[in-house]
Amino acid sequence: MSHWRSESPPNRAWRPRPDMSRAARTREQDRAAGGRERRSVPLSDGRHARGSIALRLLPRTRRLRAYLRWSDQGRTREKYVCEAEHDTRAANLRHAWVTARDLGLVVDLPEPADSWASSPDVSRRMRSNKGRDTKPELRLRSLLHAQGLRFRVHQRPLPDSRRTADLVFKGPRIAVFVDGCFWHGCPSHHRPSNTNATFWRDKVEGNRARDRDTDRMLTEAGWRVVRIWEHEDVASAAERVARLVRAG
Repeated sequence: MSHWRSESPPNRAWRPRPDMSRAARTREQDRAAGGRERRSVPLSDGRHARGSIALRLLPRTRRLRAYLRWSDQGRTREKYVCEAEHDTRAANLRHAWVTARDLGLVVDLPEPADSWASSPDVSRRMRSNKGRDTKPELRLRSLLHAQGLRFRVHQRPLPDSRRTADLVFKGPRIAVFVDGCFWHGCPSHHRPSNTNATFWRDKVEGNRARDRDTDRMLTEAGWRVVRIWEHEDVASAAERVARLVRAG
């Protein structure tokens, strides 16, 4: 039974922020569930739907309840999951997703037959390592822009090559790459996969070789290459790039 007895639960325990966009609410559900692929509701005939948790207050009893909602052939379905007893919406959503999983109401989304991922853990790792517009990259762009520097984003420094840099400063001819630790084989943080090890080792080594070849091509064409690992301090990296650009 809910611990709210004499008064209703606070709004922060169940209501979303009034200014939350639809995309922000989706991200909120993804975080609470532990990933978008963990919001899968099994349907009939092997089909799956993406679920969400709705928190609903029963004013008369002051109970706060969590319901799993999904859409099946155009009709909205929902099922009671549990009572919510935490003081924040985030905690109540997390608890509801864990309970829904324990009850068998949600499962991990099955991988497509042609997926490279050899396990759900590998799949989640692949999805969490985006190829562009990562958080470190966005932060780096914001810091450099705040210093008055202007640059191109996701451009090819060499017109005749398909190699794309994350930031391109055309005047001083500087190409900046923000490399993910997983895909580019960071010597400090890359952890080899225990499943399908040969495939992933070859994949990462191929990326490393491509990086070296890109550096060579740009250097021979008169460009300066700056590579930044995603784990680096972004403020320090921004200062390094800014000094090079200003030195020209």
